[in-house]
Amino acid sequence: MIDQEVAAVQVAVDAPLKNQLTYLQNENFSVSRGQIVTVPLGKRQVRGVVIGPAKSTDLEKAKAAGFDLKRVISVDDEWPALKDPFLKWLEWLAQYYAYPLGRVVQLCFPPLSKTTTARASKRAAVIPTVAARSEHAPTVEQTACIAGIQEHKDFSVHLVHGVTGSGKTEIYLKLFEKVLEKGQRGIFLVPEISLTPQLVHRFAERFGDKIAVLHSQLTDRERTNQWWDIVTGNKKILIGARSALFCPIEDVGLIVVDEEHESSYKQDEKLKYNGRDSAVMLAKFMDCPVVLGSATPSLESWKNAVDKKYHLHQLKSRVENRPLPNIQVVDMRLEKDLPKKSIEKPYWLSQQLYNEMKATLERKEQVALLLNRRGMAHLVLCPECGHTAECPNCDISLTLHAQSHLVCHYCDYHENFKIKCSDCKEGELTPMGLGTERVEEDLKKLFPEANVARADRDEINSRAELEELIEKMEQSEIDILIGTQMIAKGLDFPNLKLVGLLLADIGFNLPDFRSSERSFQLITQMSGRSGRHTKADENPGQVIIQTYNTTHDSLLFAQNHDYEGFVQNELNHRAQLNYPPFHKMTAIRVQSLSLQKVKDTCHVMSQRAHAAKEKFAIYHDIEILGPAQAPMAKLRNQFRYHLIFKHPQSQRLNQFVSFLLGDESWVESQVKVLVDIDPMNLL
Repeated sequence: MIDQEVAAVQVAVDAPLKNQLTYLQNENFSVSRGQIVTVPLGKRQVRGVVIGPAKSTDLEKAKAAGFDLKRVISVDDEWPALKDPFLKWLEWLAQYYAYPLGRVVQLCFPPLSKTTTARASKRAAVIPTVAARSEHAPTVEQTACIAGIQEHKDFSVHLVHGVTGSGKTEIYLKLFEKVLEKGQRGIFLVPEISLTPQLVHRFAERFGDKIAVLHSQLTDRERTNQWWDIVTGNKKILIGARSALFCPIEDVGLIVVDEEHESSYKQDEKLKYNGRDSAVMLAKFMDCPVVLGSATPSLESWKNAVDKKYHLHQLKSRVENRPLPNIQVVDMRLEKDLPKKSIEKPYWLSQQLYNEMKATLERKEQVALLLNRRGMAHLVLCPECGHTAECPNCDISLTLHAQSHLVCHYCDYHENFKIKCSDCKEGELTPMGLGTERVEEDLKKLFPEANVARADRDEINSRAELEELIEKMEQSEIDILIGTQMIAKGLDFPNLKLVGLLLADIGFNLPDFRSSERSFQLITQMSGRSGRHTKADENPGQVIIQTYNTTHDSLLFAQNHDYEGFVQNELNHRAQLNYPPFHKMTAIRVQSLSLQKVKDTCHVMSQRAHAAKEKFAIYHDIEILGPAQAPMAKLRNQFRYHLIFKHPQSQRLNQFVSFLLGDESWVESQVKVLVDIDPMNLL
């Protein structure tokens, strides 16, 4: 008879369970840590990963509870076993972000079996065939940065702060060259799919077929093939969005997180992890350097650099001494007082921006306009009774599209646009505000000879469409590009000489402590698209920012290209209120179809939190905010409240939240309690 104490293992199963389950070894084979297995769970079979041998206490608990231990059914031989240190990183993720380990592990596998067939696709190749191009000699600043990073062979974190156009990508390429020379592999993270086409071309020119790409716009077959290519070692560098971290790669010698400040590195659903922070921890477990790069680093990363936890490397000049763009701010409040010109221009376009656009187009140069709002108008309103068309599922106004239908950008609810007010039956609904679709329509009338294109999630629905748009911009087939923030990050168009920011005020006053930081980053990043290839002796690129609030901090500092001034000013505000990066933060969101159940659950949770704070000395200095209605009080028919906890130490805060939610039997039925560690969005 098999000794149960030797033959039992702990398995993290694909189920919403906080703890691992104990299973007996199969009578015909044994399993060990990291192997992917199938085990029984209730009346079904689920996948899981073996964490290690069961302890005698695990068996005693099972026996005391009257459980009849079941056996492992089979080993999934298709997937490679997850080895340390990668598996230790997964365990850290589950613990830190308060999410079931078995569910975390499921993110490590490709969507299809290795042998699953799929219909042939006519889509563009994942990795383009690109001719190698001549390399530029690195600048003095680039050389110093590369040397400074290469001094560190083991785990170390490096923040590369370089102005837009300073050649950060070239630094990454040089570092990856050294990694490949050592026979190691690398991971390169980008925040969004919109950045990958140009970057993949740059990497393909340098590394040929040694790169693999993973992101959401690939087909399941493409993603599966790319996954196997990098896991088996056929490819050496993995380029991808945040989920690329879950590819179980061995011999990692370098991880790079480009545009590290981007909020899109944070996953908002299920496992609410931050890709940047998780990349730092993966590098720690892999014992290799990690490089974070940005022209506008997050306040968290900047403070870590100032505190000497990270190594800071700065690039203060553009390559070849190319000039930074000239930034001008236009006060839209004064536009109505300007004398009328012969040209009938739309209300949202200042005379100064119109003049610059006209002159730029006459020089056969390109213009890009940023408006971080889709559609024709962001709301429709009845001037008779004040009624606005709102989404029945969400606490938000519907956006008018194509003058014909109203859309919710959160739950995708649609309805036809009816002019007669449904509330008072007398007034007519009038479009209010501005969206990218309206701007495109107005510009086609204003500049009929120009080729106008729009880049937002309504217009760009696939990888092929995005790549086509970028290629047309590179070939100067587009004269005016209008887009949301997807055009503000990392893209490099040689002939783009004028950038305009419409309604720059949109993000200034959102009910989120990061609104100023995000506004500064967006303004600086978008401004950095202008005049990137202008020579030192030529006129710099132009940036015109239209706003109704000309004195906002983010504007004043961005206008002077003063990142360090902005960040010091913002840090002073954050310190006074115990906001990150000075304190850690955890948000608990409570949501349900029933508003009363949400309120009742929040009341009990608040009582438990305050009681724990009073009873245990280690929790005395935890700050409790709320419960309060979330700024977006209803989303997809779910009412939403939240509580926020703050403390200088993440470990103490996580311990408090685990204690608070350790036994969820008190939670009302049909109520979801969602934990968000280090939240990036409090809306």
